[in-house]
Amino acid sequence: MTDFWGELIGTMLLVLLGDGVVAGAILKGTKSENGGWVVITLAWGLAVTISVYAVGKISGAHLNPAVTIGLAAEGSFPWEKVPGYLLAQVVGAVIGAKFVWLHYLPHWSRTEDPATKLGVFCTSPAVRSTWANFLSEMLGTFVLVAGILFIGANDFAEGLNPIVVGALVVAIGMSMGGTTGYAINPARDFGPRLAHFLLPISGKGGSDWGYAWIPIFGPILGGLLGAAFYCAAFKVECAPWAWVVFLAAIAVMWLAYFNERKK
Repeated sequence: MTDFWGELIGTMLLVLLGDGVVAGAILKGTKSENGGWVVITLAWGLAVTISVYAVGKISGAHLNPAVTIGLAAEGSFPWEKVPGYLLAQVVGAVIGAKFVWLHYLPHWSRTEDPATKLGVFCTSPAVRSTWANFLSEMLGTFVLVAGILFIGANDFAEGLNPIVVGALVVAIGMSMGGTTGYAINPARDFGPRLAHFLLPISGKGGSDWGYAWIPIFGPILGGLLGAAFYCAAFKVECAPWAWVVFLAAIAVMWLAYFNERKK
């Protein structure tokens, strides 16, 4: 199996299990209705763990454009492979979201609220504030990518890494996910959002494309920030691109702060 198919299948499985638990928790008439935030965050962490186990030895199991770009910037992944990985991740996410739609087919018509249906597929903020939402996605993904690099720098018993990465995702979800739903993965948000747009979902509304750029570019900047921090702190080197990333992150923080002060 090629890297492309590994990333596609891994991301498909990630979204099937991750969006699947959201569907079970919020769609009407499911056995797991009202499962709650803890169930969702735990299941997303397990989804990451299972997906990494599934394809880790094939493609490295990035499953996330922010991880792929962050690792490429840090120097441990070749830039020429990045476009293929990103395409595989988005396609896999679309397919995974379609499987979620099929699996819960009887429950879409029983769920009246269009926003609830959209929430199965992609994220939305608890409080809509552009730069604060961008900051949340950036910081969550910073922790994810920096954490993955920290984990990779340590020696674990063989086969333990996916469990630790899954636990990291659970921690991010519980600690930082309440603001925007912690996409922390452009493919995980954009692919299912595109599936929502294309699929004949009963009673669906719009796909909220006006918000869609935030869970794409916020995580990308956050992934680069995590890689830049790791390079500066542990490799004791700071390339020019890292300084640009640090300055961009500071600009986002100031924009978020001053926009909230105006309200």
